[in-house]
Amino acid sequence: EVLAGELDGVVLTVPNPRVPEAFARVLETGVPCFVNKPAAATRAQLDALRRLPVHERVMSGSVLRFAPAFAGFRADPDDVLAVRATVRHDVGLWADGYNAWQDTPGEGGGTMVTMGVHGVELLVAILGPDVRLVGAAGARRRYRTLRSEDTGVMALQWANGITGTVEIVGVSEGESYTVTLHGRDGSESVVIEGGPDPVHGLGYAGTVEAFLDMTGGKPSPVPWAETMAILEILVSAREAATVA
Repeated sequence: EVLAGELDGVVLTVPNPRVPEAFARVLETGVPCFVNKPAAATRAQLDALRRLPVHERVMSGSVLRFAPAFAGFRADPDDVLAVRATVRHDVGLWADGYNAWQDTPGEGGGTMVTMGVHGVELLVAILGPDVRLVGAAGARRRYRTLRSEDTGVMALQWANGITGTVEIVGVSEGESYTVTLHGRDGSESVVIEGGPDPVHGLGYAGTVEAFLDMTGGKPSPVPWAETMAILEILVSAREAATVA
């Protein structure tokens, strides 16, 4: 009934298993759509997304892409030897059963997917979508009642040979996201933190601005091919990861 009305845009925030069906209905309207991250957490969910006729005013991904500390960050791939993204975000709430579907690997993907998306997104934003997963592993170091893991790691490699690492630290007093680029002359890092205004510092405000631009007729600033490459990495990591 809501979709039958006059709409400027849709922000889709439903549990992962419901995304393909709900997203398909939104696409039928033709209006701009932001799909909450991650848009898929399992192979079946991702395959369902691949079959949808996604238009240019659709966006999905981590808000961190629009964080002021990162938004203008650029790098020449020829100068990059390796990259690393470190995600520090506590997942202790899940240990008590909060939003259990997010912590369930076969539904929301667990920590590897739900927190890992931030690191993968930032690296793909810098180096592009021509990347594959090399390996993944996770562990329950502190929160033993989790369905997934509280720490994890992914190893990536781009087609040009650059190697990358995504570290997920789900046992953490603070929240921060660090991207490090290693080159011949040293390493360069960018740290994203909430600061005094997390809505601004973590990229929520920038994401809203990008969505409003789409309602005004502009295409998504995040190519759907990048989003699908990120989701492929996350789903592959979930499939490959061993949890100790």
